[in-house]
Amino acid sequence: MSELILVRHGQASFGADSYDKLSETGMRQVVILADHLQGLGEQFDALYSGDLLRQKETAEALLPLVQPESPEWQIDSAFNEYESDPLISSYLREYGLREGFVVESREQLNDRRLFQKIFEAATSKWIEGRLNPDASDTGFEPWSDFQERVHGAVDKLMQHHQGGSRVLISTSGGVIALALQRVLDLPDNQTIATNWMVNNSSITRIRYGGGRASLSQFNSLTHLENVRHRELITYR
Repeated sequence: MSELILVRHGQASFGADSYDKLSETGMRQVVILADHLQGLGEQFDALYSGDLLRQKETAEALLPLVQPESPEWQIDSAFNEYESDPLISSYLREYGLREGFVVESREQLNDRRLFQKIFEAATSKWIEGRLNPDASDTGFEPWSDFQERVHGAVDKLMQHHQGGSRVLISTSGGVIALALQRVLDLPDNQTIATNWMVNNSSITRIRYGGGRASLSQFNSLTHLENVRHRELITYR
């Protein structure tokens, strides 16, 4: 059996001018993860990441775990996360007031609880095909396009890496949720709910071979569960 090992990037810089960069906590998370895996003697045959900065910074910390004879990690935008800003903007413009969300400035969305409530409402409309983006919603990607992109990328890796290969992927929560959908045939609403459960720097493992694929581990945080590191467990 071969294996895909999906790692969600470390904590990004929520509320900063640029979200797409690991925070100090995020860097600590991925360094601890890399040290933990190295201590277990884990080695991998290939490393992939999306081209988002937070994904590449995470991949760089994991690169020493790849077999020396393997090529350096391969960057593939198919493993990028979906853009949240156009989803939220489209949702607030069309549904915000009628569903009780009054957002007068972008700074209000720095409140993590408010952001999460709005984000969940927006993605619910998104997977139902009920968001109507306009020209200002740059980067908007329909749910069906996101599904096709990620499912295709997962299929491609499983076809290319066989014979007991172990493939490490530095990516994001939405991509991991869709990889699980591909393997477990989850409905869309359960898939997006799974997205909210994926912790920063967590590990999810998919085993495959002989035309079959199965989930062997989801959202593992063994590297952060001892008393010294528990304060580093984050979702966003």
